[in-house]
Amino acid sequence: MDVYLYVKAFHVIAVFAWMAGLFYLPRLYVYHVGAAPGSELSETLKVMENRLLRFIMNPAMIAAWILGLILILGFGVIDMGTAGWLHVKLTAVVLLSVFHMLLSKWRKDFAADRNTRSARFYRLINEVPSVLLIIIVIMVIVKPM
Repeated sequence: MDVYLYVKAFHVIAVFAWMAGLFYLPRLYVYHVGAAPGSELSETLKVMENRLLRFIMNPAMIAAWILGLILILGFGVIDMGTAGWLHVKLTAVVLLSVFHMLLSKWRKDFAADRNTRSARFYRLINEVPSVLLIIIVIMVIVKPM
């Protein structure tokens, strides 16, 4: 059981790191929209966005997925047939992963000075991880299904 608890702890740590990036990167995009292409601010934001995605978000997402799958499949503590909450949680995690991929695509647009979206758009999409996080936490803690 000790190994299970360590895997669970590192899964939660990976999720925290991933979520931090999912909250912060769209906020950087809000600032980037206001920066003139080629300006010092724009170039600084490009570096920050790239490093956040490559060195924090991507590894954290991969670790969260691997450790989560180990928790589900490796310890036999979840009955997949009766764990409706887990299916809802996994759906929300897949949606978070799609959101992550969209953020990555939009970073490439900023890197090439091709962004066509407004600061308002990035402010609105910044709420997506919050909604999905609420669903995930309720499913894991309350297990309503």
